[in-house]
Amino acid sequence: MAIVAKKIQAAKTKAIAALKEDFIAAPDFIFADYRGLTVEQITNLRKQLKAKEAEFKVVKNTYARIAFEQLSAPAEVSSYLIGPTAVAIAPKDANEIAKILLDFTREAPMLTVKGGMVGASIYDAKQVEAFSKLPGRLELISMLMSVMNGPVRNLVAALNDVNARLVRTIKAVGDKKAEGDAA
Repeated sequence: MAIVAKKIQAAKTKAIAALKEDFIAAPDFIFADYRGLTVEQITNLRKQLKAKEAEFKVVKNTYARIAFEQLSAPAEVSSYLIGPTAVAIAPKDANEIAKILLDFTREAPMLTVKGGMVGASIYDAKQVEAFSKLPGRLELISMLMSVMNGPVRNLVAALNDVNARLVRTIKAVGDKKAEGDAA
């Protein structure tokens, strides 16, 4: 016979609420199994993620599951909340966070990426790896700006070329006249 708690403990409710606050602050999450990492390695990983304004948080699966349910996250998220779980909370560029995590797995193979939630899309480990190889938001913006500047740059070069040709032609005529006067 199971014992049912009649009163929800306040500490658990606070922990779930705090986790929910962290999850509300960011749209993207990457789930990882941190088992086997040393404290020094986790600290190093956290420093790398903090530089990108992300957070690496070890979570209690039940609390995280409840917090995600309260945030109306897709049900598939709970499949990644099994075993020791840490969540990389990405407020901005999730693919840069994925790159950091996957690069870190080369350094510390004990860390395994389980999957992720980017926006409302659920990614498995292979999809997270593919996602990490995509250019980041800033890279995409710079590519777009380069493409947008291309026609203007070509127009300026063409207009400048007309003036340059005129100057070269006048110089050539002047040089020929100088040769004719000298002869």
